[in-house]
Amino acid sequence: MPAINEPKLISGNANRRLAEAVARRMSIHRGAKVELISARVERFNDQEIFVEVHENVRGEDMFIIQPTSNPANDNLMELLIIADTLRRSSAARITAVIPYFGYARQDRRSRARTPISAKLVANMITQSGIERVLTMDLHAAQIQGFFDIPVDNLYASPIFALDIKHHFKGCLDEVMVVSPDVGGVARARELAKRFDAPLAIVDKRREKPGEVAEMTVIGDVSGKRCIIVDDICDTAGTLVKAAELLKESGAKEVHAYISHGVMSGAAVERVTNSSMKSLVITDTIQPTAEVMAAENIRVVPTAPIFAQAILNIWGGTSVSSLFDDTTLEPLYETHYS
Repeated sequence: MPAINEPKLISGNANRRLAEAVARRMSIHRGAKVELISARVERFNDQEIFVEVHENVRGEDMFIIQPTSNPANDNLMELLIIADTLRRSSAARITAVIPYFGYARQDRRSRARTPISAKLVANMITQSGIERVLTMDLHAAQIQGFFDIPVDNLYASPIFALDIKHHFKGCLDEVMVVSPDVGGVARARELAKRFDAPLAIVDKRREKPGEVAEMTVIGDVSGKRCIIVDDICDTAGTLVKAAELLKESGAKEVHAYISHGVMSGAAVERVTNSSMKSLVITDTIQPTAEVMAAENIRVVPTAPIFAQAILNIWGGTSVSSLFDDTTLEPLYETHYS
């Protein structure tokens, strides 16, 4: 088999904007132009997905950039069909770059006679010919064990730490990190440790899925600039309620840093009309025009970290080095300059 020479990128339709940004960043890092390979990813009249690659990929190291966000089923099938196309075209190695891994919230049986869909999706990805997965902030860490192939799980927290240090410069001593539930304490603590911030918890009790019956703040948030940290913002209902509770408990300001902005239904309207001063999300899911137009929603880029991670995988060097915000700082210096 020919030697692997260059990393080659291909994108589905889920987040083409991010894929193009990753290609631009890789061009900067390598000092040589990197472009998405020419391909056709389209649908027939009955919505069957068809893929045709217009370039030779034999013996190449291929990276498919495709989050499995809404519409999750369509984007997942695009990923699988692109992988099958590359495998049948004799690509040397296929890595799936899945910035947002859909179905991740179905990681266990919540009650009798329910599926573990995250495991099913992992099996489908593995069987399609994909040999490695690169993702960000999996909803549950154990999902990495669902795969029988290597999984590199990047974290948004070092990106958020850089953003917080930039936007809260001069008042970091007033910042308090807040976990929106007990299950997210580890994530919140990990971010808080990056700039020595105290930690609070919003303890919530649910009567049934999607409905919060009662919320309580654990910790003194009086006079603090509270930063709620979570991995997914879907309908934003719980997030908005938590922000209101923190304000009622004496918080000076409430901000939120969320890895994946799913933003379903009336989420943008809820955030816009809420007591939150700002909501910061990443572009792992392509932001809608409504999200981009919202005054108190801001999007931070993930292209720099994904571009470097792809180059590290291609070059056989450490991906875990990107878990440190001091390592990421040079990659993001133009963003905060």
